[in-house]
Amino acid sequence: MRVITGSARGRKLQTLEGRDVRPTTDKVKEALFSIIQFEIEGRRVLDMFAGSGQLGIEALSRGAKNATFIDASKRAVEIIKANIKATGFENVARVVNNDSVLEVKTSLETYDLAFLDPPYSTGLIQKALPVVAESMAQGGIIICETPSGEELPENVGDFKLNKIYKYGKTWLQLYR
Repeated sequence: MRVITGSARGRKLQTLEGRDVRPTTDKVKEALFSIIQFEIEGRRVLDMFAGSGQLGIEALSRGAKNATFIDASKRAVEIIKANIKATGFENVARVVNNDSVLEVKTSLETYDLAFLDPPYSTGLIQKALPVVAESMAQGGIIICETPSGEELPENVGDFKLNKIYKYGKTWLQLYR
């Protein structure tokens, strides 16, 4: 796993090991960042259920203003911190070890771009979406990575499901 482009281009990222881990593939990550490539610079990013932090780090590498990484796993948080250090983004990254939904619900932060990639088939994305929608700035974008066939609501708060991008067993569902 590596950073695709930007200031940290080519840097290798650590990931968690095990069967429960499902990092976003390079193919899906490249497609995702092609979709939003002109909407990253200067944005405040939320990487929920961050895992290795690769989505938020990619956004920082492409010029995002800052990023908040949230994961409930202490091991994931250690990996995220190591990856942030390896890419030199310590000054623009905040890492939180907490339940992602609870953290966003109780925070006063607002975001311009949010990545939601929770463990599949757990119901977490359905719980997280309305909470994230409340924390988004005007004109924000919410991107959900789901298994193919997992339908999400048409509307969440002020956000409407804009498009579904299908990549094999993975769907990217974009809300505006």
